[in-house]
Amino acid sequence: MFLRRCERRKSGKRHTYWALVESYRTARGSRQRVVAYLGDLAPSEQDGWAKLGAHLQGDEVARRPQRTLFDPPCARDAGEEEQVKVRLKDIRLERLRDFGDVWLAWGLWRMLGLDGLLAKLLPEGREDVSWGTVAAILAIARFCEPSSELHIEQKWYRRTALEDLLGVSPEKVHTDRLYAALDRLLPHKEAIESHLKQRFGELFALKCDLLLYDVTSTYFEGDVENCEIAKRGYSRDSRGDRPQVCIGLVVTEEGFPLGYEVFAGNMHDSLTVKSVVESLERKHGALNRVWVMDRGMVSNDNLKFLRERGAKYIVGTPKAMLRQFERQLAEQNWVVAQKGVDVKLVPSPDGQETFLLARSVDRRSKELAMHEKFIGHMQTGLVKLKAAAESGRLRDETLASERLGRLKERFWRASQAFDVTIRKLPQPIGKQHLEVTWVRNEKFHEWSQLVDGCYLLRTNLTGVDPATLWKRYIQLTEAEWAFRIAKDELAIRPVWHQKEDRVRSHVLICFLAYAMWKTLAGWMKGAGLGDAPRTLLYEFAKIKSGDIVLPAESSAGIRTTVRLRHVTEPEAEQKTLLHRLGLTLPRRLRRLDSPTQM
Repeated sequence: MFLRRCERRKSGKRHTYWALVESYRTARGSRQRVVAYLGDLAPSEQDGWAKLGAHLQGDEVARRPQRTLFDPPCARDAGEEEQVKVRLKDIRLERLRDFGDVWLAWGLWRMLGLDGLLAKLLPEGREDVSWGTVAAILAIARFCEPSSELHIEQKWYRRTALEDLLGVSPEKVHTDRLYAALDRLLPHKEAIESHLKQRFGELFALKCDLLLYDVTSTYFEGDVENCEIAKRGYSRDSRGDRPQVCIGLVVTEEGFPLGYEVFAGNMHDSLTVKSVVESLERKHGALNRVWVMDRGMVSNDNLKFLRERGAKYIVGTPKAMLRQFERQLAEQNWVVAQKGVDVKLVPSPDGQETFLLARSVDRRSKELAMHEKFIGHMQTGLVKLKAAAESGRLRDETLASERLGRLKERFWRASQAFDVTIRKLPQPIGKQHLEVTWVRNEKFHEWSQLVDGCYLLRTNLTGVDPATLWKRYIQLTEAEWAFRIAKDELAIRPVWHQKEDRVRSHVLICFLAYAMWKTLAGWMKGAGLGDAPRTLLYEFAKIKSGDIVLPAESSAGIRTTVRLRHVTEPEAEQKTLLHRLGLTLPRRLRRLDSPTQM
């Protein structure tokens, strides 16, 4: 669910409010419906922080964030300042900076306890800026406006209010320091993953019995000849022309990240399973884990490996295995898992596993449409091949077979839909030397009608009904959404680094940004704001900070200039979001200097 800004005019005035919208699928495609219209909290409702605090222990229980969690520690009480007379005509606003989004991101960083963790892992030395603070800058930049380290130095940091929040001047944020922070952060990857898992559990009552594992790839730009893990392989980004790395990510059923590993770009998905399972069990333990993986991970060795470790699994299988279950597919004893999806259990002959057959109405209509499309293209290509033979332009039988092979390769879904014969004529008929004929392959069409929309899962879980097994496997979409967020929202692709350790550090920063993203999503969900942070971040980014310059005269008659750094007043709809999250936006950041004589 996500937020949508709604506007209407009534009695000549414009009214703006929020609607919580849900996307859902129908037979005619995706549709959206309004779940609720959001205003201020009703007396019976709790704000988001109160609900989040219900999971915390000690002094943090059911309280809003501490003042120092989201407010700058340098804020001052205006009552401490002397009264001055201000010349109204000379008041001006200077140094406008982005505040709302970085203020929220810094609060999320501290909510996750990453500031305290890195203070222990990277103790302060002789450096001007602590490495934990530089790591926070990198993660906040990735969270708010993902780009390169050079962009952070030259543009982004200078136009944000992080100088006020972190106390680090823009001159100290440069690429050398940012790259050095990447190098120092990487050795602590496992400690960070363990800490985040613990913190997620404190904030959201994390469930870790169902683990979703998937692999994606991200490609490189630039020269990467010296990067050993940059290899060409199957690209999920349709960039097979570029070297890439593969990333294996483990998330919970709600999408919270538990760990990841980086692999060479040419590594097959199935070869990543053992190292990921061993790594996660080393960090978090091996008890009561159910692994959910897609068919790309499946191999007999991997399944044997999981069984020997006492692990449970639900995995996809290649569609070719459906031929072993032709009789069960034709039978009618299906169980409804949800509207439009039927399932049934089939025990394996050796008794070690159970197979789950599933068929989907939506998937069936999609696959049938794809088959019809490919069959149409295949038939058109055969007609052209026949015409070329009849006109005499195609006379060589070998060349005709090559053209047929390319046709089948291009329209591979229909490669068996027709039985094609290419025959050299004993005597040419006019210009024709070859005869091209084809007939419909009835077995292929019958099989297609039977299996389109069907797929096969396998598991070693026992005593679980088929509908529950299917719903657990479908949770794998959370891992796919994690990759989509990492790529579209956090810009993990392309990778511009050329050293292997820097590439791994880049992925680690994206992992931290994704952890912040999911923390905000979980917080929003508890506040009744959906679970899609992008709209909220866009609204918070409109909140700015700036210097109000006041030419004034003190009580002693001395003409002075007072410079106050303030935060802009949020609009009504932004106040609604703040109220539901349980946040209070700071007004005054600091009084920069004492009045001095002009």
